[in-house]
Amino acid sequence: MLPKKNLAILGSTGSIGKQALEVVEKFPDRFQVTALTAHNNSDLLINQAIKFHADTVVISDESQYLKVKDALSAHPVKVFAGNKSIEYIVQFDTVDIVLNSLVGFSGLIPSIRAIEQNKILALANKESLVVAGDYINKLLHHHKSTLIPVDSEHSAIFQCLVGEYYHSIEKIILTASGGPFLGKKNDFLKNVTKHDALKHPKWNMGSKITIDSASLINKGFEVIEAKWLFDLDINQIDVLIHPQSIVHSLVQFTDGSMKAQLSLPDMRLPIQYALFYPERPVNDFPRLDLTHIEKLTFEKPDTENFPNLQLAFNALNGAGNLACILNAANEVAVDAFLNERISFFDIFRINEKCMNNIAYIKDPSLDDYLATDTECRLYANSLI
Repeated sequence: MLPKKNLAILGSTGSIGKQALEVVEKFPDRFQVTALTAHNNSDLLINQAIKFHADTVVISDESQYLKVKDALSAHPVKVFAGNKSIEYIVQFDTVDIVLNSLVGFSGLIPSIRAIEQNKILALANKESLVVAGDYINKLLHHHKSTLIPVDSEHSAIFQCLVGEYYHSIEKIILTASGGPFLGKKNDFLKNVTKHDALKHPKWNMGSKITIDSASLINKGFEVIEAKWLFDLDINQIDVLIHPQSIVHSLVQFTDGSMKAQLSLPDMRLPIQYALFYPERPVNDFPRLDLTHIEKLTFEKPDTENFPNLQLAFNALNGAGNLACILNAANEVAVDAFLNERISFFDIFRINEKCMNNIAYIKDPSLDDYLATDTECRLYANSLI
């Protein structure tokens, strides 16, 4: 029998974290949940800690520390609070795999700490690579650490490349569902509400990523992530709208052949692949039956009505700290939209203004990324 892998799940109460625990529950002889973290969903964190016999939990909202500590006082669970504690627990000797499913910029430093300690990093926090992809890649090379993508599109590319030479890649094609506003034009989009934007047709995700999907900036961030994951040039990355969400991405090789990964839209599949890689254990998840699929369609994205996608390509092309600026601006703008302080179109307006006005740094250090993020958030808030 193989030894259990000790798992730390950052963001265990979010969509990815909850589905990761579903995977773990199906394989109790393969995983030990060592650490769980949550931002402010203390009730669910407490229940998860008890159910999965976690050794350690972190509630980043420090005002809820005593509530969590008291609730777990009868259980052998160490309780910490604050974002610094998340950085601390990923470095535990008892942790083998860190699943980073934190949302946004907050996931960057925990990713760095996991890499520095030679943990296997299962990465669902795309912002780690969007913000500081060059820095992360240098760390991975220096520490000879392992990073396995969890995003369905990047997992698909990763799977298609098993057994292939990277120099044989002609291009990769990331697919996008198109979100809830596929085919809509500016006259319609200027009046959409957060409730409209949160109705994703295919995926059940957290509110922030659902809004990002609606504006297509999520796909733009995935383009940036793919550049660093697979060491590609910008002209080797393409995006196609695929409303059925069955083909999760494709690779075109230098001989003209293509590989694609197909499955039902179920995030448990890429999560399981990342946690078990290179194994493919049997599961009881629903299977894709191609005889039930009426059609698979693909089309070019509409960057005129969804200009955030083009901003991401611009950030990748300009390099430096531009993607860091775009990410920070977008986090502020999406939060304002979810709180009904700005319109859907204002997300693009704020993102563009920040990219045009925050100081550009060609070769940023980690401190530069951190300073850029702070500066950009202040400026973005001033635009609201």
